[in-house]
Amino acid sequence: MPIFMDRHDVSAEVTAEHVAQLHQEDLKIQHTYNCKGLTYWFDDNRKTAFCLVEAPDMDAIKRMHDKAHGQVPHRIIEVDNTVVESFLGRIEDPEKSKNTKLNIINDPAFRTIMATRFIPKSLLQTTTGQFQDSMKAGTERVINTINFHKGRIVKQKPHYFLSSFDSVTNAVICAKSIQVNHDALSTDIILKTGLSAGVPVTEKEGLFEETIKMADRLCKAVKGIITTSGDVKDLYESENQNIPIDPKLFRSLGRDEEHFLEMLMDYMDREWHNTALNANDFSQRLGFSKTQLYRKMIAITGRSPHTFMMEYRLLKALTLLKQNHKNISEIAFETGFNSPAYFSKCFVKLFSILPSVYIRNISGN
Repeated sequence: MPIFMDRHDVSAEVTAEHVAQLHQEDLKIQHTYNCKGLTYWFDDNRKTAFCLVEAPDMDAIKRMHDKAHGQVPHRIIEVDNTVVESFLGRIEDPEKSKNTKLNIINDPAFRTIMATRFIPKSLLQTTTGQFQDSMKAGTERVINTINFHKGRIVKQKPHYFLSSFDSVTNAVICAKSIQVNHDALSTDIILKTGLSAGVPVTEKEGLFEETIKMADRLCKAVKGIITTSGDVKDLYESENQNIPIDPKLFRSLGRDEEHFLEMLMDYMDREWHNTALNANDFSQRLGFSKTQLYRKMIAITGRSPHTFMMEYRLLKALTLLKQNHKNISEIAFETGFNSPAYFSKCFVKLFSILPSVYIRNISGN
């Protein structure tokens, strides 16, 4: 049977003991609805509870909750148990709460998500043995540092890591340690990190979808080496006696900056392939004057609207070239360029290599 996670937003009066009692009521009648309650999380600070339930469908979960105690979930999404475990650390009750009468679990599902990305300083180097050795060593350092700081690696690809931390302080210290070690040992790879924090179930369909997206965007698009959301900064400083997050390594976006980044990236995600898109469209669609837009984009991304749009498209093209399913002309048009010649010119300007040469290098021909 499929597995679901639901979200309950509870009132200020609700305690961990209340939630444990409600969970026990579910367990008493779950067989009637062919459900199996696996475990739950409760966050007393944010007054949210999340149940992990094996069930035939979402409606069975709603009916079970309604019959047991009347607390119908505000949101339910289907999840994969291995993904849940990688983010939250468990898919069953923690050992410390087992074999107790009420089985109180005061364990928040709030997590800090860290996106870490290796960026080669030159694409010409990426197929050399020296670069591959640097990547291997860098990958090992990242894995070891994440494990040391009690993080869990959720996703790993070449050049990219996504990891989850129970503690925002551990996540921030881990990001700093990774960067300091990298700067001391690597000269041909740039390392960028984005840190965001949130809960597993929102209005999106995926587990931690909003938090992952923000961490990725902070990592990819914002000017800075380690960038955090405002929540991560505030939580870190509240956990550490208001000691400021290290401004030499970290950049933290304010709420308005985060909102602007979300609007900008949502727009680019929709329109990047549109050959008619130009820099003037940004100000019209995002609701800023050209001057305001330019200042905001320089302050947050370090790029003008035109440069940002161009680099976004070229990075999409780079991914397509790696997949090697289409020729250069097809990729040029698919990524919004009017001609293959102009695409190649822009590609060389950003990456210092022709796309045709890059394809030969990665294919080994």
